[in-house]
Amino acid sequence: MSDQHRLDAPDPDEKRGPKHTAGAFDIRNFIGALLGLYGLILLGMGIFGDQSLQKTGGVNANLWAGIVLLLISAFFFVWARIKPIVVPEHVEPADDDPTRPAPKRRPSGH
Repeated sequence: MSDQHRLDAPDPDEKRGPKHTAGAFDIRNFIGALLGLYGLILLGMGIFGDQSLQKTGGVNANLWAGIVLLLISAFFFVWARIKPIVVPEHVEPADDDPTRPAPKRRPSGH
């Protein structure tokens, strides 16, 4: 089969309609939010707090660490927005495992 046929073939995912994504529950959003929060705290301490330039060799370490954390946080948010995690429409239920300590499923018929 030539490459031309594969490129012109319709995408089977287009027929399924809109995809369901993880959205706000994507782990990258949580990581980005935490890094952003820490970045804001360090940025505030770098601007308003004691800069302790003698301890860091003349560099405002809190300011620069806060800026870097905010940039990394923005990267995580953009990454989650550009390449969202697609949740499958149907997931087969797990079979009962006799070794797991959870309650057993009742047969459907009750």
